[in-house]
Amino acid sequence: MMRDGYVVTWQGQEYDAAPEGDRVRIYATNPAEGFQEVKPGRYVRVLEPDEYEEIAYVRTLCTWRGEPFIVLAEADSWLRLEYTGGRAPVARRLGLEEFDYGVYQGWAPAHEVRDRYEHRI
Repeated sequence: MMRDGYVVTWQGQEYDAAPEGDRVRIYATNPAEGFQEVKPGRYVRVLEPDEYEEIAYVRTLCTWRGEPFIVLAEADSWLRLEYTGGRAPVARRLGLEEFDYGVYQGWAPAHEVRDRYEHRI
């Protein structure tokens, strides 16, 4: 599993979320009381700050070929990774593309990725 985004704990359950000023939108895949369907299989509810227990940003981190990365996406048996080591020569040696100035990304076979874990901020 790969996550990269906000989550909110509400009534003891964790939901994908999107901050909206002081409020936060939470999302569910099934109908529930107080949620409105925004498209098939996608339901939203807006919470006030005093209604939820915690908000956090969750990011999936890993290592690939001994270097640190963020997992951005999954497609079949491949992972889209962004290098976080900050060393351009290493990024080039790994065959990564420079997505933006100093930002290196690439696709890696999922079976080569190690130490995958979630980091909460």
